[in-house]
Amino acid sequence: MFVKLSQRAKVPIVGLGVFVSKDPVEQAKATSWVLTALQAGYRHIDTAWIYGTEKPVGEAIKASKIPREELFITTKLPWNHTKRVQWSIDQSLKNAGLDYFDLYLVHWPQSVAYDENESRPRNPDGQIKLDETGNFNDTWAEMEKVLASGKVKAIGLSNFSIKTMEELFKTAKVMPAMLQVEMHPYLAQNELLAYCKEKGITVTAYAPTGYATVREDPTVGEIARHYGATPTQVILSWHVGRGVVVVPKSADAGRQKENCQILNLSEADVQIINGLERNQRICNKPDKFGNVSGWSMERLGWM
Repeated sequence: MFVKLSQRAKVPIVGLGVFVSKDPVEQAKATSWVLTALQAGYRHIDTAWIYGTEKPVGEAIKASKIPREELFITTKLPWNHTKRVQWSIDQSLKNAGLDYFDLYLVHWPQSVAYDENESRPRNPDGQIKLDETGNFNDTWAEMEKVLASGKVKAIGLSNFSIKTMEELFKTAKVMPAMLQVEMHPYLAQNELLAYCKEKGITVTAYAPTGYATVREDPTVGEIARHYGATPTQVILSWHVGRGVVVVPKSADAGRQKENCQILNLSEADVQIINGLERNQRICNKPDKFGNVSGWSMERLGWM
């Protein structure tokens, strides 16, 4: 099952998220479970420079022997490379051993100070050390150059909101093909989804199951039992029914296969799941300063 992007590409609606901890050992292990996913039929892989998994993804692709044109590979510009976009895409391509990426996203609207030894530099008070000397409009102009170069087939955004996109569109020459955001039944983002559909922007959900917090919701469990399915299958099917691309992470071969089994949920069950909305962020919650990665909820447009 595919979704057509505005920039002529088409993306498999179920992909594999390849986020791991900063531990190089855990990052290296990703090669084996990305390979099992590819062998199970996955053709959409979602990585990022800051995840440290571009290289394992590339190694898994090579080992799979699947023709490159059959795959859809996404990576993301890290927040500390916003002043060196052309250099960064070359680094990502080198890491993965690829000639191009299918989709390249601006990972965050905020810019973080560049430190070659630390992708998440901190101020003395513990907050992320921001770089306020530029803005995401400038970054997007560089992303448009990357698109024109042929090194990526489409460009898009991650963690942007209606507020930040409206600001971006004041100068953008190319509309983003994709917006990737946290989305699950507790954070349905209905207004944002409607806005993106109006603009022709495809939406991808990260943390799409809402982790155990949502998977263990009694209502989700009851619906899953009715279909003889897992809570994860129910939630992913709810997303797909809304036209949302999903990139759940799983290193388990069995669960990888389960995650591809999309159900035909009844309209009544869809409405029940819709009723779970509570505007609750689970993956990226405000810290003790009230910020998410250095920006306030208001500045992010996440209020």
